[in-house]
Amino acid sequence: MKYSYYPGCTLRTKAKKLDDYARVSAKALGFELEEIENWQCCGGVYPLSSDEIATKLSSVRALNEAKCKGQELVTLCSACYHVIKRVNDDMRNVEDIRTRANNYMKLDEPYMGETQVLHFLEVLRDRIGFDELKKKVVNPLTGKKIGAYYGCLLLRPGEILGFDNPENPTVMEDFIRAIGAEPVVYPYRNECCGGYISLKAKDLAQNMCDKIMDSASGFGADMLITACPLCQYNLTNNSKATVPVYYFTELLAEALGVKQEVDA
Repeated sequence: MKYSYYPGCTLRTKAKKLDDYARVSAKALGFELEEIENWQCCGGVYPLSSDEIATKLSSVRALNEAKCKGQELVTLCSACYHVIKRVNDDMRNVEDIRTRANNYMKLDEPYMGETQVLHFLEVLRDRIGFDELKKKVVNPLTGKKIGAYYGCLLLRPGEILGFDNPENPTVMEDFIRAIGAEPVVYPYRNECCGGYISLKAKDLAQNMCDKIMDSASGFGADMLITACPLCQYNLTNNSKATVPVYYFTELLAEALGVKQEVDA
């Protein structure tokens, strides 16, 4: 099983291990992440202005390359997933954006939103299956109480992203069970960490992070996992709490017995 893979900028720098752990885990699970050629930054933020086309073109280029290969497009970063999937929805459903984007791109044939966009967690849930993942676990994380931190970019707007129930998501809790640990459900798991305001309003962002971390520890979490590099950085560096925050791919690689391939 082979997927087109869009890593994104942060997974080449500060969040490199999010990428590295995903690659070795994918190999252990029997599927391949084929990095698309000449990808460019997704923009990091979905442009809300309806006449903004230029910042959507890198996403369209990546989507079209996956289409040309006849593959689904997988990404890991919550922001990349959010931006690319919303741009893909535009290309499917907003005629004006689709027409102007294709005029800019000058492709051999117009891109019409044909590519299926998946988050790595959706591959685990919908393509591999958590029951099959459980069979591959050689180092179950028994006894660990793990809180899933979704944040906002994976879940909203729910009608477009379709990732999970935005108010009561379950995919990360099911993932935690599959690797042998105990999921901790706490009230602030799908609240924003304030990542996008952490530079101009650090005190406000810190207050948001503290509420998340206090909520998780108050319900008994030993650690948190996330898929978002910005959330991981913000929760780790902009909170008074001491609950460790890991990328979910690190715990996946540990459970599959391949973590040492990255850490060595």
